[in-house]
Amino acid sequence: MKLWQKDYDTDKAIETFTVGRDREIDLYLSEHDVLGSMAHIIMLESIGLIEKAELPILLAELKNIYKVAKEGSFTIEEGVEDVHSQVELMLTRKLGDVGKKIHSGRSRNDQVLLDLKLFMRDAIEQITFSVKELFDQLVLLSEKHKEDLLPGYTHLQLAMPSSFGLWFGAYAESLSDDLIPLQAAYRISNKNPLGSAAGYGSSFPLNRTLTTKLLGFEDLNYNVVYAQMGRGKAEYVVASALSGIANTVGRFAMDVCLYMNQNFGFLTFPGHLTTGSSIMPHKKNPDVFELIRARCNQIKTLPQEVLNITTNLPSGYHRDLQQIKESFVPVFGELQSCLQLATYMLKHIEIKKELLKDERYSHLFSVERVNELVLEGTPFRDAYKQVAKEIEGGTFNAPNKLNHTHEGTIGNLMNERITEAMISNLAAFQFDQKNKAIASLLN
Repeated sequence: MKLWQKDYDTDKAIETFTVGRDREIDLYLSEHDVLGSMAHIIMLESIGLIEKAELPILLAELKNIYKVAKEGSFTIEEGVEDVHSQVELMLTRKLGDVGKKIHSGRSRNDQVLLDLKLFMRDAIEQITFSVKELFDQLVLLSEKHKEDLLPGYTHLQLAMPSSFGLWFGAYAESLSDDLIPLQAAYRISNKNPLGSAAGYGSSFPLNRTLTTKLLGFEDLNYNVVYAQMGRGKAEYVVASALSGIANTVGRFAMDVCLYMNQNFGFLTFPGHLTTGSSIMPHKKNPDVFELIRARCNQIKTLPQEVLNITTNLPSGYHRDLQQIKESFVPVFGELQSCLQLATYMLKHIEIKKELLKDERYSHLFSVERVNELVLEGTPFRDAYKQVAKEIEGGTFNAPNKLNHTHEGTIGNLMNERITEAMISNLAAFQFDQKNKAIASLLN
């Protein structure tokens, strides 16, 4: 079954090529397609395109289909092109001709747009709270290990003293900032394209404001041509925000892999969370973090992929846009698994204490020595040269204490303020608006 079916059959090779992986990918969108149809038929009844007595019958059956989709049992049958066709087929089988009425005033184009935006909203919410869980674990570790010093590096050369508290806290604050572009992506996703039809509106007196309210959108895409142009743009903005989170998590994974290396030996994990070698019995490999690093790097390529597909496309719908779904829709699950596994691993991390007592790290304290001399009255440039000569001459004695007290340094991590920023960023999403609307639509 195809929503565009005419009185002739499409060549099988053409059908296979043009459908691509849509039937597989559309399973991610099934519950959202049902929600969109529910809002749409309520609107159709309000303008007289569905009979008053027909609406509760259609809504009841759509709720049954929604339950099947929510439970993960929804399937797209062989010969059925996509999720939209499957839902309409299920309605028509059960209810007869009344099931055929639900497509009035819609095109597959605005159905796909709507499904994707409803999907993106929910997927962004799930990612956001997984980011918060990883953030919380990082802050917890930052506080727990704020007294445990760690070598700091620039150019991968020993630089200055750092701490595990500072290291964990840095990635926590990075995740908090990552939610800011995700907020922008959510707001773009949270606009209703339904009613734009094929991109040029409809002669039916559609009430797009009503469907916007029913689905809990912040607003609607007003211009129907722009609504259609939003396909690809919304995916690009969301993918860019996800790539920012992936960059933070992937970079942290690289640090972990480096710090687990025996030449560093700063941290480790219990054996059951690592893997071994088939021939080297001593190995404890950080495979989880290596795969997180690789998957995050893959996620970071997605914005460019979307941009490449949409580059130089004129306004209006083009089948090129279908190709974006294959990479875009599954990416949320990929990032979700990286966030969840990173959080799980960090609950079992083991760090090495008193690292900086090792003589090899004594030069980390050269700046502390320079600052001591400055506080005693020596001009900074002269103090710098004096310490450099001490190091070259082998007479340098590292100070035995640190005095870092300003905002955001070893002795003043500012984790309370970082947490406040995270809470503020979370509140800005206002997920309750959509969740209450969807709950009302279903009940």
